[in-house]
Amino acid sequence: MDAQQSSPSRVPQPPRAVVGDASVLRELLPIALWREDAEGRIVEWSLAAQDLLGHRPEHVLGLPATPLLAPEGNRELADGLTRRVQAGETIVGTLPVRHRDGHTVPMEMWIVPAADPAGRPGAMLIAVETSEVLRMRENLAAMESLFTQSPIGLALLGPDLRFLRVNDALARMNGVSAAAHVGRRLTEVVPDVNAVVLESLMRQVLDSGTPVVDARRVGRTSADPGRDHIWSCSYAPLIDRGTRPGAPGPADRPLGLIASLVDITEGQEAHIEVERARHRFALLAEAGARIGTTLDLRQTAEEVVRFLVPQLCDSADVQMLESVLEPDDPAASSQGLLRRIAAVFPDPQPPSPLLAPGQTFQLPAGSAYERIVLDGRPTFLGDEDIPLLFPGRAAASLRAYLSTRFGSARTVPLVARGQVLGAVTVTRLKTREPLDDQDAVLIDEVVARAALNIDNARLYTTQRAAALALQRSLTNSELPAVTGLELTGRYLPASAHDVGGDWFDVIALPGDRTALVIGDVMGHGIHAAAVMGQLRTAVRTLARHDIPPAEMLRSLDAVVSDLGEDTMATCLYAVRSPSAGSWTLARAGHPPPAVVTPDGTVSFLQGSPGTPLGTGAHDFVAEELPLGPGGLLVLYTDGLIEARGRDLDEGMRRLGLALGRADGPLEEVCDEVLARLLVDPAQDDVALVLARATS
Repeated sequence: MDAQQSSPSRVPQPPRAVVGDASVLRELLPIALWREDAEGRIVEWSLAAQDLLGHRPEHVLGLPATPLLAPEGNRELADGLTRRVQAGETIVGTLPVRHRDGHTVPMEMWIVPAADPAGRPGAMLIAVETSEVLRMRENLAAMESLFTQSPIGLALLGPDLRFLRVNDALARMNGVSAAAHVGRRLTEVVPDVNAVVLESLMRQVLDSGTPVVDARRVGRTSADPGRDHIWSCSYAPLIDRGTRPGAPGPADRPLGLIASLVDITEGQEAHIEVERARHRFALLAEAGARIGTTLDLRQTAEEVVRFLVPQLCDSADVQMLESVLEPDDPAASSQGLLRRIAAVFPDPQPPSPLLAPGQTFQLPAGSAYERIVLDGRPTFLGDEDIPLLFPGRAAASLRAYLSTRFGSARTVPLVARGQVLGAVTVTRLKTREPLDDQDAVLIDEVVARAALNIDNARLYTTQRAAALALQRSLTNSELPAVTGLELTGRYLPASAHDVGGDWFDVIALPGDRTALVIGDVMGHGIHAAAVMGQLRTAVRTLARHDIPPAEMLRSLDAVVSDLGEDTMATCLYAVRSPSAGSWTLARAGHPPPAVVTPDGTVSFLQGSPGTPLGTGAHDFVAEELPLGPGGLLVLYTDGLIEARGRDLDEGMRRLGLALGRADGPLEEVCDEVLARLLVDPAQDDVALVLARATS
């Protein structure tokens, strides 16, 4: 780039604009250039320097370079380097240069002696941004490594589809040296392949910018002229995504394309197997998404048969052993008694009631089918074996139907966690290709995965039923009649499909006293319900010994600690003494009770909240609460006041408002509280107890 000449006493004019397109080097690695005169003033400033450092030529020419470009801490160094260069020394190194906006730009610099416009010793500075140098070096290293080490045939082609570079692997495939490829087109290098079609495809890649994967190239090359080869070819466009901001040059220019080739001649059988495997994996992935979406046993079984039909077979049914479905039922213990849980057949209506879900049947004793199910070994069934699935006179028409319609079948045992749960039987119509070993691999894998889903649903159903039974037995909302107290309570589970650990109880104590207890075991499921049951039993047992509230919580804390490190619960224990007209309460991390005095004032107990049971902290303090006739004590779990988008303070405020008119019947007061606080579906179980003194 030419610079406008000037004398030391005159600011030079800006250089003339560059004419023509920017060079490739300037686009890839912009090189900044500026010159300084003998007095250190800038006398030449290139457009690349403007791009990299932000200063326009007319703004910097004639200005001292060091104060303008050197960071404050480097100015003494810059002056020293200037003197060394003016003395004839060449300097090469990495130096920070200050950008117009104030940040520093690390630059690789060459500072060489150069006469200034007056012929005096000056300096010429040539610089590139360090990050750009590193990026280019990394890109070149990656490209070089790719071409020299890849076992796949690789080629770079220009926009005219002439080879720019090929690696040794591709040269060996084509039987032409790498050097002989350069500058030639595919039709010139390997004319005995479908080169014209491939060049048309490559032209489409260049024009659309969309890569093509696995295009087939078939033919012979001089590397093996006596045999056809098949190559898998992929083409990807090389696109210039634009230049640096402010730099000239078009954006998104096609520079050519990169081609990769793999000889798949010897691997055609393996390729077919790979395609089958891909299809198999895709189906297995689909099975994983479609089977086991719920923990409902029958729905899971229906998902299994709906997936198998018609993708893999024409009929499918899931049969489970009665001894697995009803382990506690003596009538179900008969070995080989199966119940059909779900079934899909090619006909709109099952040809026999025996095929309907819910039907039970006995495995034929000593039959192959019995061995399949009980031994857990999947087996093919021919058309002569299928009728044996339904012995007996009542099934004669069904056996005839099966023999006529179906040509092949396979029975796969449902095995999960080492236990045989039942079996899945699939069939194909005589008009369809029989089931083969490849089908068997896929069907067996689908059934094996489905078995775990079915077993999970079975275990969940069993455990949920047990947890619900346990919870119902432990959260009896029928409160006893207590002299001097009016009582009511509610327990509301958050979900019909899960159980929690919220509970409450009322216990009669000696001396006409009454104890109220409410608690919340952290977590859900049968474990939480079981812990709740143990706490309820422990409270009733300890209450017989007339233990004070704080001491009661200390004992319960030990009970919970013995259950394991991950078990915690909150609890509130309150004892009413009618002679004293007061309550004695202690809390273990439980929300504070609400208190409504006879005059209608609502407040919350402000004493020590204590620590949750199971922490071992034993931080429990008993408090006295005078509350005469007409006074109302409200105990609750956090599910009542806490909800998404509402914190505990807001929930307590709403509870206080709901209790503002608590002078009516307790049942109505309880309903009003629940209606006002549980506007949306509850996200946690809710327990609520109201106790009003009547004397």
